[in-house]
Amino acid sequence: MARVALFGGSFNPPHVAHQLVALYVLEIQPVDELWFVPTYAHPFGKALADYEHRIAMCELAAAALGPRAQVSRAEAELAARPGFVTSHTLDLVDHAIAAGHAPRLVIGADILRDAAKWHRWDDVVARAPPIVVGRAGHPPSEGGISAAPAPVTMPEISATHVRDLLARGDSGAAGLVPRDVLRYIAQHHLYQP
Repeated sequence: MARVALFGGSFNPPHVAHQLVALYVLEIQPVDELWFVPTYAHPFGKALADYEHRIAMCELAAAALGPRAQVSRAEAELAARPGFVTSHTLDLVDHAIAAGHAPRLVIGADILRDAAKWHRWDDVVARAPPIVVGRAGHPPSEGGISAAPAPVTMPEISATHVRDLLARGDSGAAGLVPRDVLRYIAQHHLYQP
């Protein structure tokens, strides 16, 4: 049974803070693999780059981290179910368990303050104990779980800010996005007005 860290998000686009979180988890936590799990559709209806583009960008970001970092299409698999309306984190966790994995959920400390709003949060925590990673600019919050944030804090990099820089043609995005991902974005004319 593989111990898998599930690192979900929009990854719109994936940036270097995502890579840092993944590397930290792979090097410090007792997991065999880390899966980048791009959301298929944003739960609050926000516009996202096409799913296949986000998968491709995550594959480029994960490649730099070695074979233990993978990209999962689990969200697309869940969306293909008959009667699909929306996917919850618990669905992803149960999907990983059904495939024979022992999941852990990678979350930022900033997410904990909204944990009570998550669908069946207590079940998520019970089935995939969280790995909480600190995030600059967001003080830790208890969120009803006993996991303390990691003793490191990841830099405050926002995909929204990255998209704004890219839309303006600002070269500042080059310091925030992995080189191969930035090249992919340029080749496919993503995040441009």
